[in-house]
Amino acid sequence: MEQRVSLITLGVADVARARTFYEGLGWRGQEVSGTVFFQAGGLALVLWGRDELARDGGIDDERAGGFGGVALAQNVRSPEEVDAVVDAAERAGATVTRPPETTFYGGYAGYFTDPDGHVWEIAHNPGFTLAEDGSLVLPDFGAL
Repeated sequence: MEQRVSLITLGVADVARARTFYEGLGWRGQEVSGTVFFQAGGLALVLWGRDELARDGGIDDERAGGFGGVALAQNVRSPEEVDAVVDAAERAGATVTRPPETTFYGGYAGYFTDPDGHVWEIAHNPGFTLAEDGSLVLPDFGAL
């Protein structure tokens, strides 16, 4: 697994309220299907409904300790790389919470938790560009 974080997704109770907060700090976001994306240097900060994020990651939000409402994500260049990274994580001691599969946005992704319960998504999203150095560049959602 490359030492790289592509997206930080915050599970929030109210996406509109959270967007208003971040935009009040001067951030500029783009909303797509109830999810807000902010370009933050070479990575993206994403606001998504907490329940949707937990469900998408195969996490039981009611379990002891609960879901922390944050998922780290690494975008990779192919579905095969998603499989390879998730397999390597499982061999290293991760718990796969959602095996890799085709996503609602036309990509391919899987989730795992590290030994401390931190949630990771490994995703291939054909709509997001990865630079040669692996940094993520969000598309202009308004132009799509």
